[in-house]
Amino acid sequence: MTDLLRAPIVGRLLRWPHTRRLLQLMLLVVAAAVVLHGLLGSPIAPRNLATVLTAIHWRGLLVLALLAVGNLFCTACPMILVRDAGRRVVMPTRRWPRWLRRKWIAIALLVAILFAYELFDVWELPRATAWLVLAYFGAALLIDLTFTGASFCKYVCPIGQFNFIASTMSPTELQVKDAAACGRCATDDCIKGRHAAGEPARLIRRGCELGLFLPMKVGNLDCTLCLDCVHACPHDNIALATRLPAAEWLNPAHRSGIGRLPTRIDLAALALVFTFAAPLTAFVMTAPAHAIGRWCLAFLDVQSEAPALALLFVSGLVVLPLVSVGGATWWMRRAIAAAGPLRRTVVPFIYALVPFGFGAWLGSVFPIQLGFVLLGTAGSIGLIRGIAERDHTAHAGRATRPWITLVVALTMLTLWILAQPMDMRGMSAAG
Repeated sequence: MTDLLRAPIVGRLLRWPHTRRLLQLMLLVVAAAVVLHGLLGSPIAPRNLATVLTAIHWRGLLVLALLAVGNLFCTACPMILVRDAGRRVVMPTRRWPRWLRRKWIAIALLVAILFAYELFDVWELPRATAWLVLAYFGAALLIDLTFTGASFCKYVCPIGQFNFIASTMSPTELQVKDAAACGRCATDDCIKGRHAAGEPARLIRRGCELGLFLPMKVGNLDCTLCLDCVHACPHDNIALATRLPAAEWLNPAHRSGIGRLPTRIDLAALALVFTFAAPLTAFVMTAPAHAIGRWCLAFLDVQSEAPALALLFVSGLVVLPLVSVGGATWWMRRAIAAAGPLRRTVVPFIYALVPFGFGAWLGSVFPIQLGFVLLGTAGSIGLIRGIAERDHTAHAGRATRPWITLVVALTMLTLWILAQPMDMRGMSAAG
């Protein structure tokens, strides 16, 4: 295991207590520039920072950060800086409602953002982009000044959920170095925070606000890489360790703050949205999609493209996942005569689709996209084999066939989409 926190230069920078604040200040300046230029600058998208930074550069930088280190964009999130400033005035006292402690709100918001982005052509609307950024800051501030911890990050933020799923493909994760040292620890500062000696009410270093107790933490899900646990640990027992990307999906053990992955239907739904949204958002920009849209507009005799786009989204994010996953499930259970609970049988294989989805989100030039998609496909096939050997040892070969077939079919569909000519944005009944 290589600990990046012990690397000569990078490690010292990561361990410096003010690194996160510096990164947050930098992105806060960028966010302010996006808002100001979006509201006051040129209305022409290619000449405005609001649209250029968010629609072009943000995605590439996000991917590079995830591949190089991990969830750095959540680390540097400027909304946390604003929230911390607000909590100096208003300290929240309520806990996030138990019945909302799942990802359903964030999933709905992620789909809504993807849909609105296409429907309203947000990439060419600087002013709308600026207002969207302001709304995001306002929502984060309202929620986190009402509820304790990092409720917005864990349960609401759609970008954060995207980052959590994508960060499972990162080459690093925070983990304890010596489990025995954690067993001897009497304070649990990594999650409770470190308090001043003799002043239990005075918090010096906060612990994990997302409820991830390091001795029981597995992987990067729900981890914002804030390093609060690192700074709070009095035993210097936490490493930013290198690991095999996506391997965390093979661990079925109970994990702090999340539970057991096979029981989390909401996380499985998030993984499906993450995976199928990649080819869908590429498809809606192609000539075939716009031909379908124009046919729908003519058939329905409407002028608004919302119904046609909604049909594409329902088909791509609901119908296609249900049919394809349902078919693979039926095939596998029949092939191996599975009698166990359906959820525990299917959900692990849904998570195995994430590497393919990650590959489909990467790249902007076709040869690069092709390579990433194929790498993601290989990763998904590897996970499928690992899950089958773990859960269906006696019938591993038969258990893998339906899911490998599904991944190969999705790969072929995605490559076909990427090979299609791009069409003008928007759907016109006159077209």
